[in-house]
Amino acid sequence: MSKPSEREGPIGDRSVDAGEGGCHGGAETLHAAAVASGNRELLKRYAEDYPKGPHDQPQTMCPAFGALRVGLRMRRTAMVLAGSGCCVYGLTFTSHFYGARRSVGYVPFDSETLVSGALFEDVREAVLKLADPDHYDTVVVINLCVPTASGVPLRLLPKELNGVRILGIDVPGFGVPTHAEAKDVLAGAMLHYARTEAEQGPVQAPRGGRSERPTVTLLGEMFPADPVGIGMMLEPMGLAPGPVVPTREWRELYGALDCRVAAAIHPQYTASAREFALAGRPVVGSAPVGCEGTASWLDAIGAACGIAQDKVDLAKNKILPAIAGALSGSPIKGRVTVSGYEGSELLVARLLIESGADVPYVGTACGRTPWSEADLAWLESRGVPVQFRASLEQDIAAVKALEPDLAIGTTPVVQAAKEMSIPALYFTNLISARPLMGPAGAGSLAQVINTALANRHRFTAMRSFFEGVGAGETCGIWDQPPVSVAVPAPSSVVKPL
Repeated sequence: MSKPSEREGPIGDRSVDAGEGGCHGGAETLHAAAVASGNRELLKRYAEDYPKGPHDQPQTMCPAFGALRVGLRMRRTAMVLAGSGCCVYGLTFTSHFYGARRSVGYVPFDSETLVSGALFEDVREAVLKLADPDHYDTVVVINLCVPTASGVPLRLLPKELNGVRILGIDVPGFGVPTHAEAKDVLAGAMLHYARTEAEQGPVQAPRGGRSERPTVTLLGEMFPADPVGIGMMLEPMGLAPGPVVPTREWRELYGALDCRVAAAIHPQYTASAREFALAGRPVVGSAPVGCEGTASWLDAIGAACGIAQDKVDLAKNKILPAIAGALSGSPIKGRVTVSGYEGSELLVARLLIESGADVPYVGTACGRTPWSEADLAWLESRGVPVQFRASLEQDIAAVKALEPDLAIGTTPVVQAAKEMSIPALYFTNLISARPLMGPAGAGSLAQVINTALANRHRFTAMRSFFEGVGAGETCGIWDQPPVSVAVPAPSSVVKPL
């Protein structure tokens, strides 16, 4: 038997050596290696689905976390990672930090198994052992940066084993810009698989059975109360909310595809939208936030479903007064900057503006898509600049330049704002984790925003109390009292001969 290094694997001779640069080799090196190893079309599709620019890639968590999160939230789904050990450790830690209660599978490798093609054989063996229909409906394998760059061909895995579906996807950090878009990579792959199954014959009905009314599938993770609120808005039109994609189990994918229209609540689900289009289902952008957003969204849904205008007007007349009452009952008075990497930043900005807030800047790590156009036009018509693919530096610069009463953003943006005595809220945990749609959304958002706005005096007091602590001579650990050293002015420095 030949040694592993002598085996002829499916990768070829252009793979990335994990021991010589690996994932630290830089995005350009990895991208070039992936193209050379046969992944040109994959990267081309990702570039079209998730266009970069004006910045190549915002500073967010590893994109693969988005796909991993989708799978870990699904019943009877096993998740396996193929990548560098440090990446797998970080992704596993983050997944459990965000509430995952299942183990993450890992296929380890070294330079020899990667280059020889033995890694693919190891992945296939792991899938074979996991494909137990008593425990799983699906096994998902995710290639991280180095296996993708080396061309580890997950497409050659069997599509089904023992009745268990097998999905292999590549989610490299140099090809998928954000974790929000990586959610779409796996969701789109699952919808594609499910659509193929449905085209071949009868499929399993959703756990709660098929809806008696035509449904509207909702694209994008949402607070659990939002689909319920959307259902109340749709009822006068004779419609019902369908499953939320990403789904919580495989059989819901069939119900999602069996809709009258798909609503891209989060606009970055490009691959998923393509699957709905191939299934003959139209996709509508924006979401029912605030009075104007809800009215426009209901009009768009009604038009896409062929609903008579009098029924659409009935739906608006039932819900809009309640939203208006919630907005007027809890007005927001203050200047608020909005930034984040979840994909719903434009929706939050719209709701803030309708609540009375002054929003001078909106930054989102996600790219511009056809389903963000309505929200973009609404914001720009009110003079609000929107930065797609916003960098951390841009978000912080906006806070410094605009001096808002409140900054909403990612963790480093929040930290920078608080250092300036500006109240700040972490978008993911404090804004995304509450309803946004209908009257409940208006009231809930106003409550958290107004509470934060009222606390500015506390930041001023804390900054005054801790002034000078944690910087220069007051930071670090000293075994002797620090000695100040006078630095001469540049003009007095003596240059060596």
